[in-house]
Amino acid sequence: MPAMRVLTGGCACGQLTFKATGEPTRVGLCHCMTCRKISGAAFNAFVIYPVDQVTVTGQIRAWSATPESERCFCPVCGSQVFDRDAGDEIEIKLGAFDEPNLFTPTYEAWTKRRETWLCTPDLESYSENRGELF
Repeated sequence: MPAMRVLTGGCACGQLTFKATGEPTRVGLCHCMTCRKISGAAFNAFVIYPVDQVTVTGQIRAWSATPESERCFCPVCGSQVFDRDAGDEIEIKLGAFDEPNLFTPTYEAWTKRRETWLCTPDLESYSENRGELF
């Protein structure tokens, strides 16, 4: 049996870290206005894990974009690291992982807000949410 994959990451200053074990549920992009505003970028790239596969260490601060979710960040450097929902999932920002090129998105949400110059071929697209909280 192959060893379970363990990936690490965290914030820019290193105070807030995480360890993700196993494989994610899905990988996507989001073009909604909240993701654009909090990242300062044209979209948010993320990976979804079951919450019981992720361990978080360090202090966090959070604010709620909706009653069902929390946007979590490092209180020291302000790095956006992950989002939590009221259920059983955690959304980790791709840029928060210690290594690049770990995941390839398979879908994108809120494409009605996507920049016209951004080409995302071969992704399943949703005009708004894909049905889940994230």
